[in-house]
Amino acid sequence: MSGPEAAADVEASIWDRHRRWVTLGAVALIFLAAIEALAVTTVMPVVSAALDGESLYAVAFAGTLATSVIGMVASGAASDAKGPRGALYVSVALFLVGLVVSGAAVTMHQFLIGRLIQGLGAGGQTVALYVVVARLYPAHLHGRVFAAFAAAWVVPSMIGPFLAGAIADYLDWRWAFLGVAVLTAGAFAMIAFRLRGVELGGGEPFRRSVVAVRLALSVLVAVAAVVVAFSADAPPSVGWPAALVAVVVIGFAIRPLVPPGTLRAKRGLASVVLLRGVVAGAFFAAEAYIPYLLMERFGFSATLAGIALTFAAFAWAGASALQGRYGDRLGNTRITAISLGLILVALVVVLATAVLGLSPIIVVIGWAFGGGGMGLLYPRLTVLTLAYSDAGNQGFNSSALSISDAGGSAVVIALAGLGVATLGGGADAFWIVFVFAIVLVVLSAIPGFRLGHAAEQP
Repeated sequence: MSGPEAAADVEASIWDRHRRWVTLGAVALIFLAAIEALAVTTVMPVVSAALDGESLYAVAFAGTLATSVIGMVASGAASDAKGPRGALYVSVALFLVGLVVSGAAVTMHQFLIGRLIQGLGAGGQTVALYVVVARLYPAHLHGRVFAAFAAAWVVPSMIGPFLAGAIADYLDWRWAFLGVAVLTAGAFAMIAFRLRGVELGGGEPFRRSVVAVRLALSVLVAVAAVVVAFSADAPPSVGWPAALVAVVVIGFAIRPLVPPGTLRAKRGLASVVLLRGVVAGAFFAAEAYIPYLLMERFGFSATLAGIALTFAAFAWAGASALQGRYGDRLGNTRITAISLGLILVALVVVLATAVLGLSPIIVVIGWAFGGGGMGLLYPRLTVLTLAYSDAGNQGFNSSALSISDAGGSAVVIALAGLGVATLGGGADAFWIVFVFAIVLVVLSAIPGFRLGHAAEQP
């Protein structure tokens, strides 16, 4: 490209007339997926009570995360081979179907089927949108688009839990799913209309053997994670052996999907990917039970329970901004120590409240420390992943980070649910979740101090 075309490309904006509807639609899809992901944490205690599914509480989180791994792998392969348009359309359709099934469910098992379908769509949708950005926007605009995507996550993290709680309290929990479905359809219409007839590349032939193996392994990871989650509904004598076998299967299946040495905490990229999965599992497993604890033990409404997560979201956003400005100056070792320390403080505070019956306000304030720790650590791990990558493995490494995130969260949440079920369920058993999370955060120091020094300024 040269002359006027090159000049026009340099002067292009993510909001110019050629891209504004794609930008709006993509940001809206990310925003709504974030709203739904955060809303379900707040409304799940209400849903499980309404559908008599307390024993399957953890499956609603773990199952969605597990099937998202399949969506990520399938969408990435399809986007490389045929362009991202078809992958995006199928992914959004699956996400919509899952929302409608969950919102219309009259039994817990119907609700969980919807959640599994949602996971397929959510995982695939994110990957397809990233490829759309790569193909449709010039390179100098990529940072602006991803900044808009990041903002689309920050705002829901601040309003999503409170909004979902208000919907559950004053309307009906079903609208937390059906309402998002209606809005998602509108957002998709914006992007689909503009993408019609646009050349988005593709044509790289499927490496059928490689794709088939990766898909088979992703399915195996997802099925095993769901088995762990459903083991909470079985007697402990059956549930624990089944869960442990499934965890071993996951460890076997995930190895080719992540950098070599990941499960051994090899120094460098492998430890970055491992740390993401372990910390995500610990944090999100605990967070899934915090609204439940506040409602069951302290009689909070869903609206008030959502506020506890909102404070943590503000802390996450603030810490992310600090990391972006001072991350290189702090360095990976200091960031790891500060982040894990903050998360550990938050978990100990929540555990003490659950065991000793302290004021619930302590949970609300204490959990903000955890959000701050995650805000420092999460973006740093993304920066490190890109710093350890080159043009030939950026896709694989980014996918590995997402798979570790989703897979680790799914397994830890499922095991936490099994622990609660083994102790008889109810608020008196929630302490096991927080103890489990504390142990994982302590262990995460092993990969945490083996991140290496990529992206650090001397």
